[in-house]
Amino acid sequence: MDEFQKELLNVLNRIADALCKSTPAPVISTPPEQPKMSLEEVRAILAEKSRAGFTAQIQQLLEKYGASRLSKIDAAHYQALVKDVEKLK
Repeated sequence: MDEFQKELLNVLNRIADALCKSTPAPVISTPPEQPKMSLEEVRAILAEKSRAGFTAQIQQLLEKYGASRLSKIDAAHYQALVKDVEKLK
């Protein structure tokens, strides 16, 4: 083995040692997915607000999400709809 190969081998060994001794990168966890709301849960929240006098505003929010009735709204929009409804004061 010539001098260049020995030096190259030494460099590779030092790199390998450094990699073995380095601490692993921290694992980045994703936040837990929020539980999905059921149609019945959303209906109960909307009914409560409707009884409190917000029927017209709830109807506008339903239309905002592309439907005239709650049962026609995509379940993917339930949480956003509920957040909007909870803002009604």
